[in-house]
Amino acid sequence: MSEPDLDARVETYYVRVRGTVQGVGFRHATVRQAHALRIRGYVANLEDGSVEAVIQGSANQVDRMLSWLRHGPPAARVKSVESEERNTEKRYERFEQH
Repeated sequence: MSEPDLDARVETYYVRVRGTVQGVGFRHATVRQAHALRIRGYVANLEDGSVEAVIQGSANQVDRMLSWLRHGPPAARVKSVESEERNTEKRYERFEQH
């Protein structure tokens, strides 16, 4: 039996980040990190002061992005990160800031 290829299957996660995550460059830094990891999807501010993101990539890419989101950029103060895998046929072409 061989190990599953964690770089072959595409995973999609919806993420909600709470804390001091608006007005501190969180979305811009998230875009930079996503591009570095070759993650696709988007990041956006929500009216309640939190940030949402959809991240799409291989299991390894998604794990690394989720790990980064738990801390964010230096000025951010992340209090919680909720994430759930979403089954979707949609494939994002790039990672964008909304």
